[in-house]
Amino acid sequence: MRQSQKMRQSQNETERMTAMELSGSAQRMTIFIGEQDSHGGHSLSHEIVRRAHGSAIAGVTVFRGVEGYGASSHLHTAHILSLSDDLPICIVIVDSVAAIERFGAQLDDLIDGGLVIVEDVTVLRYVGHDRGQTQA
Repeated sequence: MRQSQKMRQSQNETERMTAMELSGSAQRMTIFIGEQDSHGGHSLSHEIVRRAHGSAIAGVTVFRGVEGYGASSHLHTAHILSLSDDLPICIVIVDSVAAIERFGAQLDDLIDGGLVIVEDVTVLRYVGHDRGQTQA
């Protein structure tokens, strides 16, 4: 078996173990940024998702907003008469308290502007989808 296949298999096993263990008390981190925010020449939202995945965070979802404003009070909107190339982006991350705290430390060098909030949540159900992957 090739090294990359072994690494992917190991990642999948880690993800399955995380999914089985995430229940009850947890935290939700929500990051509000702009669509044009970047880091190292790449989309900031993509970089955050990449780092979260690399940190084995249980789950991350990125939402694109249709309208909003933040600390600058500049209105960003998807209305046809005022096209914006910087729509609001909301990144929602859920995992254990310890994992959220560890991941939060990585955000200091990434986010220059925006809002990051953390809330306590209760996970009722967290089950991955079988995507047709065979188990070794």
